[in-house]
Amino acid sequence: LPVPVPVLVLGLVLVLAGRAGGGGGCQLPAEWRPLSEGCRAELAAIIVYARVLALHPDPYGAYNYLPWQGGPPGGPQQGAGDLFYSAEIELLCDQAWGSMLEVPAGSRLNLTGLGYFSCHSHTVMQGYSYFFFLRMDENYILLPHGVNFQEAIFPDTQENRRMFASLFQFSNCSQAQHMLSFSSDWEIQEDNRLMCSSVQKALFEEEDRVKKLQQKVATLEKRNKQLRDRVKKVKRSLRQARKNSRHMELVNRKLSEKLSSAGGQIPYINSLKQENSHGTYLKV
Repeated sequence: LPVPVPVLVLGLVLVLAGRAGGGGGCQLPAEWRPLSEGCRAELAAIIVYARVLALHPDPYGAYNYLPWQGGPPGGPQQGAGDLFYSAEIELLCDQAWGSMLEVPAGSRLNLTGLGYFSCHSHTVMQGYSYFFFLRMDENYILLPHGVNFQEAIFPDTQENRRMFASLFQFSNCSQAQHMLSFSSDWEIQEDNRLMCSSVQKALFEEEDRVKKLQQKVATLEKRNKQLRDRVKKVKRSLRQARKNSRHMELVNRKLSEKLSSAGGQIPYINSLKQENSHGTYLKV
């Protein structure tokens, strides 16, 4: 069944709200970097070029889950019945080079995990053709494969045909798709495709190395700050010790002066004591 226009509008609103809301589920990893479609095509498990034959509503489940609404996955969820659906698709060509799906052109498959989610959407329309990045779960269910958290479904346009032209054997495509052949630059596209993963890997390794160096620099700066603080404390203690030493020297000098002045008066006091003792003896 075709998806009604109000649901399309609602889906767009949900996607925009999810992106603007800044929730934890919508945040990309800190090390995330955008990848080109060619690079992502190398990482996609399955790539097919297919026409959507029919759409069917999907029940709320593990692949159809809106985190802000109540209920665990697999249970009932109010207001989510019209947001999720599956599609019956027909392959217009054999699967792309390197795909894990071993079915020929003309095969019909069921694709689930479509609809409007909190931070992204996988949407198609009945009667239209698309290029799909797909993956298969442990239960052999086909799902969109959003490699690198980017788009997994591409509409059938001239630009996208040219972009994915090097991935398909056009001799096995249906008669109606002969206009898909863009083979003049096939070798260049193939060379670029083969180089893409190695270049991206080198870039990621370099970014990872820079990140580790930045972490080491931050650690060294922290240790350096701790050492500077310790040196400041030692200098402060040394200044205080010198101040205390000067103060003790001053106290000792004053005490020595007092003792010296007091020592000069001792003979006079002794003579007074002797005179007083002699006089007393005479009177007796």
